[in-house]
Amino acid sequence: MAFLSATMISATALADAPDSPTIANPAHWPSARSRGLVNPATEAKITALMAKMSLEEKIGQMIQADIGSIKPDDLRKYPLGSILAGGSSPPLGSPDRSPQGPWVATSRAFAAVANEPRPGHVAIPLMFGIDAVHGNSNVVGATLFPHNIGLGAANDPALMTRIGRATAEETAATGIDWAFGPTLAVPQDDRWGRTYEGYSENPSITARYAGAMIRGLQGKPGKGRIQLGNVAASAKHFLGDGGTKDGIDQGDDQIDEATLIRIHAQGYPPAINAGTMTVMASYSSWNGQKMHGNKSLLTDVLKGRMGFAGFVVGDWNGHGQVPGCSNTDCAIAFNAGLDMAMAPDSWRDLFDNTLKEAKSGVIPMSRIDDAVRRILRVKFALGLFDSVRPWEGRAGVLGSPEHRALAREAVAKTLVLLKNDGVLPLEATANVLVAGPGADDISMQSGGWTLSWQGDGNTNADFPNAQSIYSGIAEAMKAGGGSATLSIDGSFSKKPDAAIVVFGERPYAEMRGDVRTLEFQPGDKQALALLKKLRAAGIPTVSVFLSGRPLWVNPEINQSDAFVAAWLPGSEGGGIADVLIGTRDGKPRKDFTGRLSYSWPKTAGQFTLNTGQSGYDPLFAFGYGLSYAKRGKVGMLGEVAGVDPGLANTSQFFAKGKVPAPFAWAPDSGVVPVPVDGPHTQEGAARLTWPAGRSATVAIKGAALNLTRETNADLVLEMTYRVDAAPTGTVTMGFGGAKVDATAFFAPGPQWRTVRIGLKCLRDRGADMTGVTSLWSLAASAPFALSVADIHLASDPSGAVCPEAAR
Repeated sequence: MAFLSATMISATALADAPDSPTIANPAHWPSARSRGLVNPATEAKITALMAKMSLEEKIGQMIQADIGSIKPDDLRKYPLGSILAGGSSPPLGSPDRSPQGPWVATSRAFAAVANEPRPGHVAIPLMFGIDAVHGNSNVVGATLFPHNIGLGAANDPALMTRIGRATAEETAATGIDWAFGPTLAVPQDDRWGRTYEGYSENPSITARYAGAMIRGLQGKPGKGRIQLGNVAASAKHFLGDGGTKDGIDQGDDQIDEATLIRIHAQGYPPAINAGTMTVMASYSSWNGQKMHGNKSLLTDVLKGRMGFAGFVVGDWNGHGQVPGCSNTDCAIAFNAGLDMAMAPDSWRDLFDNTLKEAKSGVIPMSRIDDAVRRILRVKFALGLFDSVRPWEGRAGVLGSPEHRALAREAVAKTLVLLKNDGVLPLEATANVLVAGPGADDISMQSGGWTLSWQGDGNTNADFPNAQSIYSGIAEAMKAGGGSATLSIDGSFSKKPDAAIVVFGERPYAEMRGDVRTLEFQPGDKQALALLKKLRAAGIPTVSVFLSGRPLWVNPEINQSDAFVAAWLPGSEGGGIADVLIGTRDGKPRKDFTGRLSYSWPKTAGQFTLNTGQSGYDPLFAFGYGLSYAKRGKVGMLGEVAGVDPGLANTSQFFAKGKVPAPFAWAPDSGVVPVPVDGPHTQEGAARLTWPAGRSATVAIKGAALNLTRETNADLVLEMTYRVDAAPTGTVTMGFGGAKVDATAFFAPGPQWRTVRIGLKCLRDRGADMTGVTSLWSLAASAPFALSVADIHLASDPSGAVCPEAAR
């Protein structure tokens, strides 16, 4: 706790500091010291190795490429130091959603080239990184642990160490030696789409967890090696990613230095003391200065005051966001203290430009040697120079019974009981209806960073070593002599004794997870309608709420006899049944032990609701949580959200037969939409008919959207449609000033079809992504008719096309 004491001192010392500093004073920051990384024998080996390395080989160590943009043969010309598999990058020659085998083969293919003897080549092993943020979650068959927001509610550091160890073993078994975690963000605005990656709004929980998770992943300082089933950890994101103004991902922390220290720095001293081998720089800024270019924080504070002896890695093209830089050229970031740039698709040009800057002296040789020494230090400490890999390819590790049992235990410990009017626990002999969209959807219960970047596009078949929430409940009911019936829409022929309704947020990850209101399902309250339907039938109802943040759910709580915050539990749905389902005589098998690590909002506008703040007025305070042993009464809650529901929508332009707020059909549209049946719902589409004899345009418009981040992240404009009458002339699609020839999309055929156009394509065709007001338009000058069922921004770029610009 010494660093907390230093924090209190620094808060006093900084009382008279400028309101918007960008340069940190290291003397005010907590001190720490890396353990297990520096020893004389290893340093001597590094010195000897560096003496043999060419400048090209040194620069290569400082650059990391994504496997979606590099092949093993490229390493012969570009001796890079690291590769990564991004959230949706597939192993070589295999689908993105692949089991252990293709990942091991990919690792071995890259390692073979990096390590092969060649004249004039110093063989240095690669580091292979992956976002194993809740288990080795990119790999089919891996155990998926609850996301950090749930683990924070468990308040159990020892559990973190066990989870870290299991994650390391499942990562090492796939041939990968570096996990990009843990996230040590302390989210302060729940609109942030990465809130669930933080353990708590309270830095004390993050501080208690940081070292525990590092020790789980890496082992004891100086003792952890890949040969023992350990992997390198990456404490992230340094610094302040959870404190951006308005909760905007990659945004700006507009706070003083004392606040940056007191709230956002607390996880790093224990992580460094525990021996974290790497630290990842944040996309975010501090009072306008990008972290990737902030020398006072990366070098003076992190490497100086905090004594970090490992290396600093960048985030996905984060260096390119530094003013004066691009994805392919950024001496500023290296000079500020970045040791390895994550350049997933820009690595080749970044290598060439960085090499030129090293030769010209723009990047001093001393800075290059320091970065390379730090990288090699980690590689030696991790055991990468030892070719023996006993865990690589080991069978029976992913989804092992022991790991699944641990994950199930974690699920039970993370559940927070917000309300219970005597309905829980359910008797094991009861007949239970299990309803809601999340009841039998492992993807939904697992959230983002699961098999794909945003966690979307998955089916239950993609999770062979997993159990849905419904399956876990059915198993428990059968064992107790009762029964469970799955009915997603809540329909039934025989009235059940009780209903469990599983609903919540659909999967999302960074950026696309940002919201503008904390109201759940604003303007389209499907879950509330289901709860009201069951209550009207006189059925006692238990709500299991899946979410990556606290949300305003007062109406849903009012319609529930019990309400459980289940967060994003991962692959082990049975952990929920362990607590909800009791014995034959209705006594608990396990009690609720989870307590809120985030305050729960009273209105949808309480975006920054954190314990200790002035005016703190939550619905459920930090630390709240009922149990069977400690009951509590929740009365009727107010149902005025306090925020315009239309503010929530930034990506859905047409759905369910209408244009949702805040967008609308353009008033000057020359084509009138007519409701028709969609592919799944009655009147879930609109028919658009172009008349003969004149040109006409139909458009959807709204307030300006800045889609720069979405464009850089390879999002697409997706449209689901059916051609009712093929065009007899050219059809032009518009988006934000871009106009493309879309005629080829509308070949004759009665089937519903989907097209995806990359936002980068539209940008390159003339769209100004900083302020898009025309979200979609179609123009034709000859008879044509089609029906549109859905138009939205999607995160899956597979199959995207890029039409020619319209003439």
